[in-house]
Parts: sequence; structure tokens; C-alpha cells
Amino acid sequence: MSLAARSVPFAAKPMKQIRHSEIETWIKSMDAAGLAPGTIKTRYVNVRSVFRAAVKDRVIGSDPTDGVRLPRGRRADAAMSIPTPEEVGQLVAVSEQAFQPFVALCAFAGLRLGEAAGVQLGDIDFLRKTLKVTRQVQRINRGAVTIRPPKYGSERVVYLADSLIDILAEHVRTHGTTGDARWLFAGEGGDPPHQNTVGYWWRLTLRDAELTGIKLHDLRHFYASGLIASGCDVVTVQRSLGHAKATTTLNTYAHLWPTAEDRTRAAAESIMEAALGTAQVASDTLTGGSDGAV
Repeated sequence: MSLAARSVPFAAKPMKQIRHSEIETWIKSMDAAGLAPGTIKTRYVNVRSVFRAAVKDRVIGSDPTDGVRLPRGRRADAAMSIPTPEEVGQLVAVSEQAFQPFVALCAFAGLRLGEAAGVQLGDIDFLRKTLKVTRQVQRINRGAVTIRPPKYGSERVVYLADSLIDILAEHVRTHGTTGDARWLFAGEGGDPPHQNTVGYWWRLTLRDAELTGIKLHDLRHFYASGLIASGCDVVTVQRSLGHAKATTTLNTYAHLWPTAEDRTRAAAESIMEAALGTAQVASDTLTGGSDGAV
């Protein structure tokens, strides 16, 4: 919301003087600056919520954001970049020892950057192999950090693979924790790291892996695609990723699930194998026996 408010060129004007054309000019300026359609939409929705509240409070008579056209986003299947298992393995292998568990949490538990930065030792149940996601780290002015709840509906319990538990346990044994809250990853002054610090670590990792064009958030897509490929249903993937609604999961990853045609063919193949296999056994029984006669 703060980013959205700072981006508007009409922030100093009385609300009654802000025109529809000024909203359109603001949208076009963000598009011209190269901001992603999703970022523009998020800022627009935040600003629009203020105008809608003003209409309800009768501060203004109409909402100047009504009818504004936003840049079209790319289809999820075209816009999404999913690293290969080989690329992820290379990233984990070359990452600095203290950063390796961070990469692993994003790739093998689907955590967002802020969620991974906000992990405390008490969030991990090493016996039950679970991780509670209850907070995220966000950067505020001058590099300081603030701790907030995760995105709406994103509080969740993630079930961790045995190998990931081993990585986390080794990290705690080797590097310990930071601050009174026992943060898993160290920032400055006993605080957890914010996105600028993590971004620096990530760029070093990409360089050492001799890879380009992979974002840290792409590791979350890698995790989701792995769950789907393993046969997990929509609700399971939704809960694992911390999406508030299953529609969010479908809108983002629907292209990764098998189509109805794929499922129908697979089901038909199973039916044929069961039927023809049974028929073959019956035929062998009728024509077989010890003397080969019925």
C-alpha cells in the first residue's frame, strides 16, 4: 500500500479534484516504465480501495478509478518460468553454506522470500518434520525490517521431506541462530535478512551456478509443479502454498495439471489393462492345465 501511495502523481491534490484522466495517465506511466501488469494491478487495486472508501464516506461523489483499463497480463503458462531439477540441484550445490537452507526452503517447501527470511527455530518440529509459517519479513525505510503476518490466508503447516530436515538441522548445528527470537537466517543487528540482502545472496548463487534469468520466486513454482506432477490435488497444493482460495491455485497452475483428455486416456488404458489382463488369465486357464486340455 505504501508503494502504491508513493507512486501516484496526484497524492498532494484534494480527492475531489482528481480526475479519471489522471488515473489513466498514472497507469500508462507505470506501463511505460516497464512495471509488470500484475504489479500495476496491485497498485491500482490498493489506490482504488481508498477512492471507494471515500465514496462510501461521501467525501467524493464518484470514483475516478471506475472504468480504467489495465495492461493485459500474460497467460500463466506463458509467463511462468519453472527451473529444471538439474538447475535447482546446481543452485543448491553452489550456494553459500549459510544460504543453502534458504534456497532449499523455497525450492522444497514452497516458501516465499519473506516467509523463508522469517523462519525461527521454534517454527520447525524436527520430530514431526513440519514447519509452521506464521510470519514474513518486509523491508521498511533505510533498510530496517518489520515482521508481519504472511499474506492473507497464508498461515500454514508445511510437511517437510526428510532430506530438507537434515539440511535445516545441519544449518542449526553449524551456524546456530540469530537474536533473541532465534532467527534461522541472520541479517543485521540480530534481525532477520530483508529482501535486499537476500537478493544479493541470490545473485551470487546464480553467478556461481553459471545460470541466468531464474528468480528466487521461481523456486516456489518449481515446488508447486513437483507436487502436481506427483499427483497432488488442487486443495493439497493450495494448502501447501498458502493460497487463500483454491481458485488462486488454479488460476496460477491450472496449465500444469493433466487435462481431461489426458486423464480419460490414462483411465481407459487402466480399464483395458485390467480387462485384457483378466481375459488372458482366463484363456490360459481354459486351454492350459497339466495336459493342455480342458
